[in-house]
Amino acid sequence: MNLLITGGAGFIGSAVARRVISHSDDRILVYDKLTYAGNLDSLAPIAQNSRYQFRRADICDRETVAATLAAFEPDVIMHLAAESHVDRSIDGPAAFIETNLVGTFTLLDAALAYWRAAPKAKAESFRFMHISTDEVFGTLGPTGLFREDTPYAPNSPYSASKAGSDHLVRAWRETYGLPTIVTNCSNNYGPYHFPEKLIPLIILNAIEGKPLPVYGRGENIRDWLYVEDHAAALMLVARKGVVGESYNVGGRNERRNIDVVHTICALLDELRPDPQGPYRRLITFVADRPGHDQRYAIDCSKIERDLGWRPQETFETGLRKTVQWYLDNPAWWEAIRSGTYRGERLGLA
Repeated sequence: MNLLITGGAGFIGSAVARRVISHSDDRILVYDKLTYAGNLDSLAPIAQNSRYQFRRADICDRETVAATLAAFEPDVIMHLAAESHVDRSIDGPAAFIETNLVGTFTLLDAALAYWRAAPKAKAESFRFMHISTDEVFGTLGPTGLFREDTPYAPNSPYSASKAGSDHLVRAWRETYGLPTIVTNCSNNYGPYHFPEKLIPLIILNAIEGKPLPVYGRGENIRDWLYVEDHAAALMLVARKGVVGESYNVGGRNERRNIDVVHTICALLDELRPDPQGPYRRLITFVADRPGHDQRYAIDCSKIERDLGWRPQETFETGLRKTVQWYLDNPAWWEAIRSGTYRGERLGLA
């Protein structure tokens, strides 16, 4: 297949790109604007492969999107391009509306024209995959799980923009017949993760001897999904997913934020002991994020039952691999820490 991956230089997108090249014979074109979180170094392992192409461009640029579709002739558009950090959406929501809503509309509009003009066999096999988040469902109490039919109730500018993009994708299928599939994932973690998110930020701050900021008392709960498991799920949906369906992808790994931080500290105490003492000493509780959702948890039984996907990593095995990767790859993250992002607090409203 020909797969066009928008946002393919980002965290999840680059994991998908690397996995497609290493686990299939498919051809990919990564389409990425290379904003602050897009990083060609994350694609370095596949950059010389003959089945890989890259185009630096904006999904809001209708003319370039259309030209790219016409030239590459994708069988699947895997749409991952998005502004994705809740804290940044609090400080500057406009970029989230532009990329996540206007960008998704532009891509859908171009994809519809491409699909309508495609030869019959190509049109019948074409899929538009929209990769979204569990945050569109809002927050859970102490019990319960997000299902595919859970009502949407986004609480941040980020999650509202993603909810809106999900609705656009549904509307393009219902109104125009565009063959779309939506996936909603839980919190991803793993190698090549931009260090504004909890796990890479804690790892790198600890390595550098900086405070480890924990919002509130660290009681917020997330369901953690190793990014390679998510990439495998997306590849499976691209091949076997049913048009018009949505699939929740989760790791079945609910953890309080404070427990995640404690686990990272324990791993670093083992893998790179600090002469100054245990890393836990660096934990610093800070003012909570405005509108901070209390708990996310995904019911992923549908994708397990219908498509046969299962996560391969437990939280413990995945987190150990992640910590070790950051210890082994300082060149990747030092370039970010020295310039683009230094770990400063965002999203204080």
